[in-house]
Amino acid sequence: MSKVDTAWLRLDTEANRMVIHGVLFLKPGVALDDLRARVAERLLRFPRFRQRVVESGDSAYWVEDAGLDITRHVVAESLSRRRGRSLEGALQDRLAELAAEPLDPGRPLWQLHLIEHYDGASALIARVHHCIADGIALIAVLLSITDGGIVPPDAMDAVSGATPSSGRGVRSKGAKGKEAKGKDGHAAADDAEPEWLADAMVKPINAWTVREIQEHAAQGGNGASPAERLGKQVLQDAAALTDAPDDDKTRLKGKAGRDKRVAWAAPLPLDAVKAVGKSMSVSVNDVLLSCVAGAIGLYLREHGDETRDQEIRALVPVNLRPLETAWQLGNRFGMVPLPLPIGIGNPVKRLYAVHARTQAVKNSLQPALSLGLMATSGSVEKAAQRAMLKTLSRKATALMTNVPGPAQALRLCGASVERVMFWAPQAGDMSLGISILTYAGQVQFGLIADAGLCPDPERIVAHFEPEFQQLLTLALMLPWEAKD
Repeated sequence: MSKVDTAWLRLDTEANRMVIHGVLFLKPGVALDDLRARVAERLLRFPRFRQRVVESGDSAYWVEDAGLDITRHVVAESLSRRRGRSLEGALQDRLAELAAEPLDPGRPLWQLHLIEHYDGASALIARVHHCIADGIALIAVLLSITDGGIVPPDAMDAVSGATPSSGRGVRSKGAKGKEAKGKDGHAAADDAEPEWLADAMVKPINAWTVREIQEHAAQGGNGASPAERLGKQVLQDAAALTDAPDDDKTRLKGKAGRDKRVAWAAPLPLDAVKAVGKSMSVSVNDVLLSCVAGAIGLYLREHGDETRDQEIRALVPVNLRPLETAWQLGNRFGMVPLPLPIGIGNPVKRLYAVHARTQAVKNSLQPALSLGLMATSGSVEKAAQRAMLKTLSRKATALMTNVPGPAQALRLCGASVERVMFWAPQAGDMSLGISILTYAGQVQFGLIADAGLCPDPERIVAHFEPEFQQLLTLALMLPWEAKD
């Protein structure tokens, strides 16, 4: 297992399981046997979904699970509803229960729960451990199992593991036909890691250096050299990751517990979000992050908290892989702390404050540096890694993911995939997992929260759409140029 993936494996704690959770709404619904057949045909072609994890000392290995039983990984269940609880609420409760439960470490680290009868349709809950893949890769996996989905080419097996019929452990890229072996005879993937890790670390720095050289030439050679600027930038961005003060203290900051709560909002039309971004000269991402900051700020003020001049940080994943190789499993992203200005009540001022912060992140080397930090943490002893990442988690209140999903609606086993949502796990004592996913022209916003620190995440969710409507109204009031 690569060092970065090993780091995610080790982050699993009683308070926060390192499991990505998703839910798909399928209409008119699918049968359990059909789903199992599709998963066996498509999903099991990805070696990681056939392999279990074996830990030995400070390393971890992927090993083919000879006893893999599809009926243990694709299971059916029905929802139990408390008196007065809606069907959607019961589904949210079930997701919260599953988020608190670990996956069986003796089997491949994934499971699908099919609720066959859900309001005349079906709901499919997916659970995948973060050590298998990140969100971008899992979206590609989702595409491969849908109707008409194409499984990636055979090159997948050279990068991600053994061929489906081999029954052997993972084979590293560049092993020249021979399986690379680690301690205890397990197959080792480390030989493949330096290539992609160097690629992810060096390319951002090279791009930054080229930009600096161009700007240096435009300024007539005045100022520090590009190498000096690069060194200064690396030091500044490393300090931003490791030396930043702890996050502002709010009711959302504290010791996380086992119990979780889940909530989501009605989707927003993506075209409307794009229109706001275009009229305000900011990105779609800026618009959505501003709405998140506004919703959290309102929630805190409703509970009597003073938020004036306050910010909270969200750790935001930044993809470091080319999208054409998104189907390759594993984790290829950096993590950057993004300040959310929850104390700014004016929606326009807050939007431009968010825009300034996202631009600063885009022009930094923090994503590449944080990937290197994760690789380093996967190489040290577990206790040292936990201490490193606990320190980092104190600097943030939330983990926020913003993933672009398919632009067109999908079908699975003959049913239409009406909505898709997913939640990445929080690390350390972070209390909020914020999820934004675009799918088929809609933007979905969801929360998973620590029950002790945020027992009512639905109240945050309820503010998201009104915050957007404020921006939309203001955008419609701006002067528009008529074009032929």
